Amino acid sequence: MFNEFGYKASDKIILALDGMSSKSALSMVQAIPDLVWVKVGLELFLSGGLDILSELRSQRKKIFLDLKFHDIPNTMERVCYQASKIGIDLLTVHGCSGTKALIQSKNAALRGAAEEGTPPPAILAVTVLTSWDQSSFKNNLKIDQTINERVIFLAKMASQSGVDGCICSPMELEELRKIMPKEFILVTPGIREYKENLGDQQRVMTANQAISAGANKLVIGRPITESKDPRKAFNRICKTIDK
Repeated sequence: MFNEFGYKASDKIILALDGMSSKSALSMVQAIPDLVWVKVGLELFLSGGLDILSELRSQRKKIFLDLKFHDIPNTMERVCYQASKIGIDLLTVHGCSGTKALIQSKNAALRGAAEEGTPPPAILAVTVLTSWDQSSFKNNLKIDQTINERVIFLAKMASQSGVDGCICSPMELEELRKIMPKEFILVTPGIREYKENLGDQQRVMTANQAISAGANKLVIGRPITESKDPRKAFNRICKTIDK
């Protein structure tokens, strides 16, 4: 089963291999010897397919397959069943797909992994993407909730549906950690060091702040992958977490 509590700082960082070819992604992984977790998103999965997952497993990396499934319940059940059979550790679905879809997704992942005789991936519900700020969230989506209210609503629904955890921004971590079950996994992107270009991220914290607020894992990409020395950047963030 997924162990959400890692004591080493290196076990808390999931390196996002976004915007890379398979070759570049594998080179990046090899350049950081202490790296434990990697995130494969839609772009890399579409270009590298199952082969990139096999290559990463051969390097003994733990894999977060971030495909954010969102469809009718029966389709989500089928795709989570198939995903659970390919040897991954974390898998994302959209929380707003609803209770029925979340329950069926979780049960399907358990069933598929059992047939393969492998540990099932932890299912994480995406709440509100970190690219949204309150103004655009309200004006574009016409949802009569604040972002914080929406995140809490979706996280509670995910937990009640048997889902293992959720993806949230650092800004919601502290409140979620207070109200959610201890075993509920909180994984957050939106990690930036001070004075960095935020890019398309809006709701952010430093790595140390996010861990202190209750995150189990941090998804970090550009602060490491776009640095001049990715290994040095990874180790520097590990040190800030240890503090």
